[in-house]
Amino acid sequence: MSKSNKVIVTVAPTGGMAKKSQNPNLPTQPAEIAACVKRCADEGASIVAVHARRPDDQATCDAAIYRDINARIRAVSDIVINNSTGGGIDGDMTREIEPGLHEIIFAERMKGLDARAETATFDAHTVLASFGGREILVNTSPQRCDRMAARFVETGIKPEWECFCLPHLLQDPLRLINGGFDKPPYWINFVLGGERGFQNASPYTPEILDHLVAHLPKGALFCVSGIGRAQFPATTHAVLAGGHVRVGLEDNLYIGPGELATNEQLVAKMVRIIRELGYEPATPAEAREMLDLPQLGV
Repeated sequence: MSKSNKVIVTVAPTGGMAKKSQNPNLPTQPAEIAACVKRCADEGASIVAVHARRPDDQATCDAAIYRDINARIRAVSDIVINNSTGGGIDGDMTREIEPGLHEIIFAERMKGLDARAETATFDAHTVLASFGGREILVNTSPQRCDRMAARFVETGIKPEWECFCLPHLLQDPLRLINGGFDKPPYWINFVLGGERGFQNASPYTPEILDHLVAHLPKGALFCVSGIGRAQFPATTHAVLAGGHVRVGLEDNLYIGPGELATNEQLVAKMVRIIRELGYEPATPAEAREMLDLPQLGV
């Protein structure tokens, strides 16, 4: 089957926001993350989007914890590893800058590149998140984008551009791409459906996703992450539009109304949809070839 029929399935098993109190199936510690990723790879996932947690389950970008998680994953799977430079909304990642307003610390985010994963998220935009009665600023100014880009170049990590709306693609990502920072295929992840938690984030509608796809730079591959109930409508649309998909408990805690999911269930459901539509999930080796990443052991 040609690679045009292959769909890259990313699993995002943990994230930086959800808690075990919300879904006890959420893996947060290195050993349970690695075991979960192995099962998800067996179901058809070819990339894992890793978020690190401290032993108390709060968020971190500590490179030592990332290296532990990555090594455990690599011991059981050849899945492509993607580390987060977003971190999360508690733990090591935030500080209060005025009453009710917190900031995700940029220096902590940068540590997500120090574990030398194959790919890492690059949120080249500034947003304001609202969770648990707090407002949380994620400040990635143009100057900070330049600093982040330089660190990607130093480490040789491929960026996964995270975009919540059209300006998140057309502003600093395209500025950096056009300046020669990234090379094709550009890997762009549209995150849709998170508008209730992130100011300026777009909901998922067919029209919005089609509009985003129409503005992709030449040489780009795109992935779609749907938040909550948008997970499977958005990802199914992505497959039909020639794109790739992300599922997992980072984005959606439920497999059905009132029924808590496991990551494995979400991956298996996505793979069933992909096959019903006449496509096949890409293997990790195929995903590396499609993204122009080095093959393991080569």
